[in-house]
Amino acid sequence: MKKVLLFTALAAALSAGIAQAGEKLVVAATPVPHAEILELIKPTLAKEGVDLEIKVFTDYVQPNVQVAEKRLDANFFQHQPYLDEFNKAKGTKLVNVAGVHVEPLGAYSSKYKQLSELPGGATVVIPNDATNGGRALLLLDKAGLIKLKDSNNILATIKDITENPKDLKFRELEAATIPRVLTQVDLALINTNYALEAKLDPSKDALVIEGKDSPYVNILVARPDDKDSDAMKKLVAALHSPEVKQFILEKYKGAIVPAF
Repeated sequence: MKKVLLFTALAAALSAGIAQAGEKLVVAATPVPHAEILELIKPTLAKEGVDLEIKVFTDYVQPNVQVAEKRLDANFFQHQPYLDEFNKAKGTKLVNVAGVHVEPLGAYSSKYKQLSELPGGATVVIPNDATNGGRALLLLDKAGLIKLKDSNNILATIKDITENPKDLKFRELEAATIPRVLTQVDLALINTNYALEAKLDPSKDALVIEGKDSPYVNILVARPDDKDSDAMKKLVAALHSPEVKQFILEKYKGAIVPAF
């Protein structure tokens, strides 16, 4: 009888272990800093029975498409205004699970050290998606290079420029490709993750950069049916840990700011 009970207890423990080990999350992330942060917490999650698989993407579209299509569980690369615009444009219903950090957007140049040095007719490249493009224009407005119809409209476009004293020539490109054309243009508005990948130091190299109070918090995103799963809750707890906060502060030295 004791043997039977022991066997039953062992079988129960084994099945519980398998169930726990069976928690798997496949999360999309851009390489820097998102994938780096996820790599940091992978061992912590493993101890809690969550197998975290990180899929690295270098664009801002496929991570959302694949979460919506249930090919991925979550993604970590974007801010709320971008998600809102994506959901509206694509008819998806992805949701914000948790805010993690802020990546201030900055303006960079390989030719000039100050914005005042920009010549008349200078070429400026900004992201071509609605939210990051608007964000770039708001930064240029704040820096005094242009004047917008509404300096609070995060979806401002080039058509909303009412004053352009330097007659700046604007080009719009996909955010991920902008660092590659930095040497070919006079000024480039680059998201911090792509700036870091291009070996730029936002705290030193940006001619102007968003303040640390930027509302563009980078968020963990999932489907509504999956956002409250046990595995997702463990992922959020790990992302909001003191270990992650310290990692962000020490590794990125102010270029990225914890938002929790």
